[in-house]
Amino acid sequence: MGGTKRADARRNEEALLDAAAEAFVASGVDVPVRDIATRAGVGVGTIYRHFPTRADLIVAVYRHQVEACAEAGPALLEAGDSPHAALARWIDLFVDFLVTKHGLAEALQSDDAAFKTLHAYFLDRLVPVCTELLEAAVTAGEIQPGMEAYQLLRGVGNLCIGAENNPRYDARRMVELLVAGLRVRQRA
Repeated sequence: MGGTKRADARRNEEALLDAAAEAFVASGVDVPVRDIATRAGVGVGTIYRHFPTRADLIVAVYRHQVEACAEAGPALLEAGDSPHAALARWIDLFVDFLVTKHGLAEALQSDDAAFKTLHAYFLDRLVPVCTELLEAAVTAGEIQPGMEAYQLLRGVGNLCIGAENNPRYDARRMVELLVAGLRVRQRA
């Protein structure tokens, strides 16, 4: 059985990571561990058993959410009405990922070694998914060719900067306009 976790242990860890992510959204990454434990319905010791340091927990939550976003792309493409609709829905999930990172950006900029590889991990997992969605939409004739996944993700990220601090700024609406602008223009 070596390195594989039991199914119930994986479910418990996922529930804990989801609870931690919710707590980070509500209160930032410095939320007390007891609040996360309460939200997850576990004892504080359970959290420390899985994640000995706060940095370990932050990294695990980040990776968990990147994985969820990465896995959603192919599923949306398979189940979606059209490749453009799948791309738009996936970008919407990506926006959720970006705008709910209260305090995470600061933590990722810290000197903590645990955070050093996260940006590369993020790019390694999400750029190929975005590329697949873009290529499917181009092949379907729904969007214009030439948009690179990295450029699109970077543009979406830039549109989301500061969204949590300004109630008058609607990052989601700006991103919708960006994604709509990718569509092929019909000639009159």
